[in-house]
Amino acid sequence: MATSYLSPGVYVEEVDRGTKPLEMVGTSTVAFIGECGVGPVNEPVLCTNWSQFTKHFGDFQNSEYLAHSVYGFFNNGGSRAYVLNVGSMEQATKKGDKDAKKPASPAALYIGSDNGPGTRTGLKALEDVDDVNVVCAPGQTDPVIQDAVLSHCENMRYRFAILDSPEVIEKGGVDKLPKPRDSKYGSYYFPWVEVYDPFKGNIFMPPSGYMAGVYARSDGERGVHKAPANEIVRGAIGLKYNITRGEQDLLNPKGINCIREFPNRGIRVWGARTISSDASWRYINVRRLFNMVEQSIELGTQWVVFEPNDQRLWKRVTRDIGAFLLRLWRQGALFGKTPEEAFYVKCDDETNPPEVIDAGQMICEIGMCPVKPAEFVIFRIGQMPAGGDVSE
Repeated sequence: MATSYLSPGVYVEEVDRGTKPLEMVGTSTVAFIGECGVGPVNEPVLCTNWSQFTKHFGDFQNSEYLAHSVYGFFNNGGSRAYVLNVGSMEQATKKGDKDAKKPASPAALYIGSDNGPGTRTGLKALEDVDDVNVVCAPGQTDPVIQDAVLSHCENMRYRFAILDSPEVIEKGGVDKLPKPRDSKYGSYYFPWVEVYDPFKGNIFMPPSGYMAGVYARSDGERGVHKAPANEIVRGAIGLKYNITRGEQDLLNPKGINCIREFPNRGIRVWGARTISSDASWRYINVRRLFNMVEQSIELGTQWVVFEPNDQRLWKRVTRDIGAFLLRLWRQGALFGKTPEEAFYVKCDDETNPPEVIDAGQMICEIGMCPVKPAEFVIFRIGQMPAGGDVSE
């Protein structure tokens, strides 16, 4: 504003009184981490289509799982993928560094090390990429690697892991299938899918890349609040194991999502659970919805920092976040007949007493009621007497 008015005339001043709408962040940018014989090593490369991937990392002949997984991602509806090639055990000691030590195990390639910006390796290198939402390590069933991927997603807060089951059940039936550790930031799929390879013919591939594409397709068509299940797996021509309903009765309560083939309906994703034992975070769409909302609010309210911490600021924050959640409710992401039933935003004297203000803090409480998938659809059918009242 003008500091003084000395001469008669008209003064035009700009005043910021408008809202600062929160934008929804992306939900389906995937990071693939795997081994490849060509291409840059420990450098996340953004690929937006299959041609870009082959330009950097070659085709199906140059990697065991990575190429097919990325192809399955794009084929199923994905559009943005960061590909991180961790190299191989042999390549790890051929970088021109005389002091380079050979990794103790392949898991060390994936876990990586943090030697500072630009020199991070493995999963540590993905910490430099801000817009990743989903992380896949195709074909890696080592518990150490899966634990590292889950820990990475938990530490980064807004990422979700898609993990693969072993290709072959070694001992016993499906009830002996190993499961990753408990986490609300990951999902687990069984069995492997049969796909066509132009050089080898029909082969079996881990499902994580294909599932990541299904996530992206479901997000684009319906929204992140829709469970990525009961969806066709494009490119799958068969399965390593055909799961029966009785076998899935054993797997589903454990958080093991099945891929099943149905007559006349094709091969479909038939599970939507995380690997968490916490019932509040049982479903994939609930966890990913909260990831999106939390990140959107964090990025969209950066303007609040260092603003005068008073009632006017609290009202502006309440208004902006309330408008954002209202849009979500209208899109069907929140449960409730009215906005009041679906969410609340509280930022007032009660959440910000003098001691909180004196500490330089502003606290805003937000509650949401997410929609949950109709996992068990039950129709109760009974006989009614002739001429009886339907309402009885």
